[in-house]
Formats: sequence, structure tokens, C-alpha cells
Amino acid sequence: MSSDPAPPPDPAPPPGSASPPPRRRIVILAIVAAVAVVLVVGAATVIGGPGRQVETGIVVVVQATSLSSVQGFSIRTTDGRTVDFRVGTLENAASFAIGHLSEHKASLAPVRVTYVANDGSNLAVRIEDAP
Repeated sequence: MSSDPAPPPDPAPPPGSASPPPRRRIVILAIVAAVAVVLVVGAATVIGGPGRQVETGIVVVVQATSLSSVQGFSIRTTDGRTVDFRVGTLENAASFAIGHLSEHKASLAPVRVTYVANDGSNLAVRIEDAP
């Protein structure tokens, strides 16, 4: 019985070779792809994805320590619901000063609030005068 000798193992890459082994390259590409997917989904949710919602109503409560420091507010919608919001960084802060909410409360002029449901509460990301 003759037995064929086993094929020799692949030679090791020469020292200083810049190319990682194929398996390592696949793992690195998979990690990069996973990070890219997480970033895209996160950005879509915060910037304009399916997580954004809009409510319009009259401001009924403003929780603030000063005109420039508003922590939260509530609106009453036309169908009678009261919706509470926390205030984070507004994407339109230059065109809608947060202290302007108190004027809306006094005048009963409605606002349109774009928000993201976050950790069991509504985080306002844009507030504007309702049309």
C-alpha cells in the first residue's frame, strides 16, 4: 500500500507583509460593516427616521428655571390629549428661542413639536409655530 505524502502547509507570509491573513480580514470587514449599520440606523432615528413623530397643540405647562432654561413642557392637542416633552438640543434653536414657549402659553397660539420617544419620555428635537 502506498500512501501519498500530505501536502506541505502553506508557507508563512514573509516578515513585514502588510496584508493580514484572509480570516482576519473578513472579521475586520464584518466589524466595520456592523459599525456602519449601527451608525446609519442611529442617525436615521435621530435625524429623520421612523422614530420621529409630530404633535401640534396649545402649550399648557412650561417647566423652566428661566426664559433660557426650559426643562420640559406640555401641550394639549385638538383631540384633548395632553402630551409631555423633555427639551434637549433643538435643531432649530436659532429660529425658535426656547423661552418663546411662555409666550405661546400666554397667547394660546399652537406649536408644532417634532420629537423622538426616548427612554419612556418624549424628547423634543424641533419646536415651531403651528401653521
